Amino acid sequence: MDTIDGVAPWLIGYFVMISEMCRRTVSTAVAALFLGLASLSPGAAQEAQQTLPTEPLEIQSHETVHRFTVEVAATERQRARGLMFREEMGGDEGMLFVFDREGERYFWMKNTPLPLDIIYIDQAGKIVSIAADTTPFSESVIPSGKPARYALELNAGSAKRLGIEVGNDVTSPSMGVE
Repeated sequence: MDTIDGVAPWLIGYFVMISEMCRRTVSTAVAALFLGLASLSPGAAQEAQQTLPTEPLEIQSHETVHRFTVEVAATERQRARGLMFREEMGGDEGMLFVFDREGERYFWMKNTPLPLDIIYIDQAGKIVSIAADTTPFSESVIPSGKPARYALELNAGSAKRLGIEVGNDVTSPSMGVE
């Protein structure tokens, strides 16, 4: 039997075949890993954004009623995700965060490319504070400053442009205030 340095040629062929199979398996695994990581990118995350229920919301500001269509984030998971990774939102759209009870609320803008106005609303539907023109991607805490049961996110500048102020009334079906 012929050998190369004491190893039979058939055994070398076997090792070459095994090594080629391992290389292909590793290549496939690396490709799958990159595809999996790509699905976590902000663009893919935006596409994978959960579909939330929508409803009408109105803000009574002096003599004017401002009407919006809002997505409702009512569960812990929905509230945690919020508008993260969203790159656009219509001028008459927003997101309403519904909490189980009134309390001090704290938001941040991590992974949120849209500048927003965050409007904090108490259980009776009164605006208690407004955090205007928040900074995209900021990890700074944005407190309500007063007890709130709801938070409404609108495009930055909306509150000022529309004359929305602390003390205005907000109504929507999810708030139980219509």
